[in-house]
Amino acid sequence: MRYLKDLTEGSRISDIYLIKQRSSAVTKNGKNYLNVILQDKTGTMDAKVWEPNSAGIEDFDEKDYVEIVGDVSTFNGALQVSVKRARLAHEGEYEPADYLPVSGKNVDSMYKELLDIIDRTENTYLKKLLQAFFVEDEKFIAKFKFSSAAKMVHHAFVGGLLEHTLSVTKNCIFFAAQYPALDRDLLVTSAICHDIGKTKELSPYPDNDYTDEGGLLGHIVMGTEMIGEKVKSIEGFPPVLENELKHCILAHHGEYEFGSPKKPALIEAVALNFADDLDAKMETFTELLGKSQNPKEWQGFNRLLDSNIRGTRLE
Repeated sequence: MRYLKDLTEGSRISDIYLIKQRSSAVTKNGKNYLNVILQDKTGTMDAKVWEPNSAGIEDFDEKDYVEIVGDVSTFNGALQVSVKRARLAHEGEYEPADYLPVSGKNVDSMYKELLDIIDRTENTYLKKLLQAFFVEDEKFIAKFKFSSAAKMVHHAFVGGLLEHTLSVTKNCIFFAAQYPALDRDLLVTSAICHDIGKTKELSPYPDNDYTDEGGLLGHIVMGTEMIGEKVKSIEGFPPVLENELKHCILAHHGEYEFGSPKKPALIEAVALNFADDLDAKMETFTELLGKSQNPKEWQGFNRLLDSNIRGTRLE
């Protein structure tokens, strides 16, 4: 299979791809055509079916696996496929794992590392809470391992939520070692739990889109509610500790305009906000350069990074 990331201008493709999106459109001259987004595990690419009713173009829909024959060109600085033929693929002709973006790291190894961190938690109540989610709740564990951390911006791949959570947690462990004023267990627990709401906010792949609940409430509120439900099952959980943990979750985006219902009022909430923001930006930068054909050239303005970026030119 020829992956989308390996295509270049002038390429002719003849491979099976997942149809991420499909919509009808009309040219300025009144001619019907199809806007399509092709997907494999390396990313997505826009495609156009200029003659949707012509011979060789079978009917297909979103989430179908389709054999695409077409030519790759550049439009407005991005690669695009002009589809010449399209055929619905049959089960057994494709391997679904080839079409879902996945973490480059081993999910089981990352999860074991997270469990080792949980095992080192000294606060009895926080440890019980973490175990209730990450050791005892099999349904949650399966969702957490498979979930992405975002729809598009960073860690938008299977295992992305776990990879992001582990990175944020490691940042917090470093902060706790550097700044004795931080309560390590509270900070690390808030890091591990900060995005658990994304298991409900985003639907699983291949959709990876906002659920109705996610669109109405968002992962910060849902994650806080999830913590409240688990706390009910832990006898004697201190109300002050519960509120401090919830505050860290509610404030982890740092600012109201970034979606936080509260601004950080605890030192642990400040540290979590920086740890989360650091990992999101490092991953965003890494992914942008990794997808670029010329990473050492200027890449254009990025909204999250609020800058025109390029890779380092050191040899």
